[in-house]
Amino acid sequence: MLSEILLPIGELARRTGVNPVTLRAWERRYGLLKPQRTAKGHRLYPLDQVERVLTILAWLQRGASVSQVGELLDKPTATPPKGDWQARQFQLVEAIANLSQRALDQQLNQAMALYPAVTLCEQLLLPLLDILDLRWRNYFNAGLEQIFFNTWLRSKLGARVYHDNQLLQGPAVLLADDHERGFNPELWLCAWLLTNNGIAVEVLEHPIAGAQLSHAATTLKVRAVILHLGPRIDAKALQRMLHSLPTPALLGGSTMAMHEVQLGNLDHPDLSFFDTPQAALRLLQGNHRPPAGLDPSCN
Repeated sequence: MLSEILLPIGELARRTGVNPVTLRAWERRYGLLKPQRTAKGHRLYPLDQVERVLTILAWLQRGASVSQVGELLDKPTATPPKGDWQARQFQLVEAIANLSQRALDQQLNQAMALYPAVTLCEQLLLPLLDILDLRWRNYFNAGLEQIFFNTWLRSKLGARVYHDNQLLQGPAVLLADDHERGFNPELWLCAWLLTNNGIAVEVLEHPIAGAQLSHAATTLKVRAVILHLGPRIDAKALQRMLHSLPTPALLGGSTMAMHEVQLGNLDHPDLSFFDTPQAALRLLQGNHRPPAGLDPSCN
């Protein structure tokens, strides 16, 4: 009889797209995974743990918190319970109001250890941006809070993108902005999602002319260009830029719905549209399983 197939943590990460740090946190804090151990203490996972991780991801995407998933795995229900996302959002807003970088770091680091980047983006960070947008429309300290938060978020995501990029090989994806807005959190969330899922990136924060963007794509030998659009677009300029691009192009961002008619008239042999960072990631991944976590050799 053949011995049971056991997977090291790096292979489980490769098959599920959940990095080893998160897999270990799920095991240690919540008992969601039950690996076997070698004589040297290395984790080995039976094949059924692959399906278990995918089921955990499905519950997280439906809004359940990681602390609730254990019960859901044993007693599945049609409707997921309400997660703790609103509480986490409130804590982040409170930290921003207090201009507390330490509190922001602690809360986001904790969440990053427990949840995949896509789940955090969808359930925590993008809703937080919407909450802050409403808050800052009338709040008297809006300018100060916005500068503080944007500086912190740019530093936080930029550091993670830089670190992840050092571990990645192969052609990168070029991210650029079509609108002068100072800081675009969605562009950096997109960059973070890509590198966290094994896709190297090059980031151009400030708008550049179409010919320069094409030159950058050619010089850097990128696999695709992602262009975040602003509230106003120049369809003719976009078409000229697309004609000069040597790579697939992804256009969009949160303003995509404003430009559906104009974007529908654009012509390019490999053109896609996205409205969220996670949608851009899915387009690049296609039908393939997300790459392994960034530290698959760890136990």
